This record gives sequence, structure tokens and C-alpha cells, in this order.
Amino acid sequence: MTAWLSVLVPLLVMFFALGMERVESRLRESTVRQDELDEMLEQPRPDEVRALFRSGTSRALELFRLRNRRRRSARRSQVPSA
Repeated sequence: MTAWLSVLVPLLVMFFALGMERVESRLRESTVRQDELDEMLEQPRPDEVRALFRSGTSRALELFRLRNRRRRSARRSQVPSA
């Protein structure tokens, strides 16, 4: 019995560590920049807040980035070219 435990426990720990490494790599890819999140939370729009509570941070940030792109393109179109 002790021999089985001495083989089984290290194998379980190894598989757990490999699984956690995969989870960590996925989380690392979906990280959010702190300044972007702060800016979104300073002036939230109702659709962004709704998306934040229903779908999580990723969907709310997607809407926020879309709003920023529209705002930037509107500024570019208003600025007269020299």
C-alpha cells in the first residue's frame, strides 16, 4: 500500500501542476491593462456596465474599445487637414 502511495502521489501532483500551467497560460493571454480598465470604470456607459455584469470583463472592454475607436475616428474626421 505504501509503495502505491509513493508512486501515485507524485504522479497526481505532476498532473495537477501541468493542468494549472495550462490554466495560467490562458489567463496570461487574456489579461487586461490596468489603465484601460481604470478608464473604462471612470466613465462607464450603460451597455458597458450591463456587459460587465452579464458577460464579464472581456465583453465590457470590447465595447469600451469600440467606443474609443469611434471617438478617435470622429476626431480625425473633424480635424481639418493642412
